[in-house]
Amino acid sequence: MVSEEIDAPPARVWQVIEPVERHVDWMLDARSIRFESDQRRGTGTRFVCETKVGPLTLHDRMEITEWDPERRMGVRHSGVVSGSGRFDLAPIDLERRTRFTWTEELRFPWFLGGRLGELLGGRWILSRLWRHNLKRLARLVEQAR
Repeated sequence: MVSEEIDAPPARVWQVIEPVERHVDWMLDARSIRFESDQRRGTGTRFVCETKVGPLTLHDRMEITEWDPERRMGVRHSGVVSGSGRFDLAPIDLERRTRFTWTEELRFPWFLGGRLGELLGGRWILSRLWRHNLKRLARLVEQAR
């Protein structure tokens, strides 16, 4: 789990994260997003994100499982790496700022190290990457004001 305080209200942060296809603008590891459903927003939206971390490129198949505008977006990962993830937005300072929390519970296959890969990759490498992504998101949201 990583979090960042963003100098904008939750409604403004949601405007930036709501278009799933634009996640490539602030996620360094997200190379492209291709929808697998006609639906582009809300619970049930399915897409594949080409994800690159170091020399490794994966096609991360996801489905949106939670969609609560200005509060939460959750996904289920069902590709090579499986599990779930969630973005939570919480207002602070009388809704002038937002605490954005990113939580992931990932399971790695044996050829990516299995449980050891989850501990080293997921908890150390990926959390650093996600922290950096949240800083990029904060800059994007704050510059757009």
